[in-house]
Amino acid sequence: MSYDAFAKYYDVLTGNIDYDELAAYYDKLNLRYGGKRGILLDLACGTGNLSVRFKGMGYDVIGADASPEMLDAALAKEHEGIQYLCQDMTELDMYGTIDTAVCALDSLNHLGSIDELRAVFEKVALFCDRGAVFLFDVNTPYKHEHILADSTFVYETEDVFCVWENEYLGGGSTDIQLDFFERDGDIYRRSSDGFTETAWSRDHIEGLLKEAGFEICGVFEYPTENEPSETSEKLTFAARIKNVRNREI
Repeated sequence: MSYDAFAKYYDVLTGNIDYDELAAYYDKLNLRYGGKRGILLDLACGTGNLSVRFKGMGYDVIGADASPEMLDAALAKEHEGIQYLCQDMTELDMYGTIDTAVCALDSLNHLGSIDELRAVFEKVALFCDRGAVFLFDVNTPYKHEHILADSTFVYETEDVFCVWENEYLGGGSTDIQLDFFERDGDIYRRSSDGFTETAWSRDHIEGLLKEAGFEICGVFEYPTENEPSETSEKLTFAARIKNVRNREI
């Protein structure tokens, strides 16, 4: 998936997100579980909104994303001191170890299979320094089946009108089609993008983390520190590397 059109309008569609608050949330969890404000990997960093904030907190930030269009948008912002890498998260290849990894805004749900999720966890673990903390959030199967489902959402700003259509495929997977209508004088120009999101159970995710060498520090209802329920739409996972693997970097 290229995210060509999605990248262009990403910041518009996520305008309701308080990135300062979200960065503070992950920073708090990182420090709580023994992490430090050292080298932080912002995995699937998108247009760099969190990368910039983590940098402002004192982290040495590396942002990685598979979309050149997303990274172009990130580079157009203030990015002094942030290193951006165009990499698929399943094929992560760092130049050294990291102290913290964050993968926010349900980016892991964009993976196509449980094997890809396993690959990401193994890659992150490979480059984690001893005691490194891995934090991420994911949409739940409940959200895919009952909230996203076959719903249609509409977003409208002064210059862009977006129709977001979902088709629930079963098994935790949802096809998402985005149609953008951008104002150009007296007319609107249409562009489209689409992708599939997949949700996995908490047990599956915890099992894969442990296989990769992580210990589970906490699982919360996003974006809180509350215990999840059966109807939680999104979960935050906090894990810490337990077994540092032999590697050549």
